[in-house]
Amino acid sequence: MSEEEIESHPKSMNTFINHDEDNILIVTRGHPFERDPFFEMIDSTGYSWTHTEHPAAQDYLISDSIKKYKAIVFYDMPGIDFKTAPPKPTFFEPSNDFKSGFIDLLKSGIGCVFIHHSIASWPLWEEYGNIVGGRFLYQPSIVKGIKKPDSGYRHDIKYTVSKIGSHPITEGIKDFEITDELYLAEIFEEDINPILSSSYEFKDSNFYSAARALEGEMYSNKDWNHDDGSTIVGWTKNYENSNIVYLQFGDGPSSYKNKNFRKLIKQSIDWSINKTS
Repeated sequence: MSEEEIESHPKSMNTFINHDEDNILIVTRGHPFERDPFFEMIDSTGYSWTHTEHPAAQDYLISDSIKKYKAIVFYDMPGIDFKTAPPKPTFFEPSNDFKSGFIDLLKSGIGCVFIHHSIASWPLWEEYGNIVGGRFLYQPSIVKGIKKPDSGYRHDIKYTVSKIGSHPITEGIKDFEITDELYLAEIFEEDINPILSSSYEFKDSNFYSAARALEGEMYSNKDWNHDDGSTIVGWTKNYENSNIVYLQFGDGPSSYKNKNFRKLIKQSIDWSINKTS
């Protein structure tokens, strides 16, 4: 794919733009990932794409340039500085201009697909969790007025994914196995339309504490308690005039190569574009 550098930000990598008409925007940075296999998966959707990274993305997302895109795929995790961990990361809010501009973007009706760790983005901006439909917490936090413990994670889980009801995103998908990371996190079930569930048991003894990991105790759930969590790993919702998709899959190359995950990414983009056109 031919790309042209259009912006260099002194604090970030670059923003690239593709001039094809059938173009989507990919937003990354904040969490490490293997770039080549990830973008090969994006290529498999058949869409042309432009890539932007934080912090430059924060200006780009609220610029007039955003109007050229049919949908946005978020594989980012802004608002967290991990350099201060251990013992704890530092959280920071987006600017007021970004907050209002992002809400305006959703009022315009652009489709948004959030993948995997993007559910942890902007921890100090409460409304962002309402946009996505859930929250992964790196520290104990107040969520919808209730004190919640830090979330749990578990890598390399082999589990079965099942459809919930019928939806265009899951059309042609049968129950399938995937090996991936799962989260014991806050899922706002009352606000979402669930489309996919996991066979794994979402209880604290099966997960590790995110806060303890950042304190230097990887793979520990000692003295950590969390309520049993939702088995939902894929959903849709509406926010303002935009249609939102969240897929919990996507920790690394093993999941990137999964043919069913690839199909779900493609059909999530299709659905968001069709619903917002």
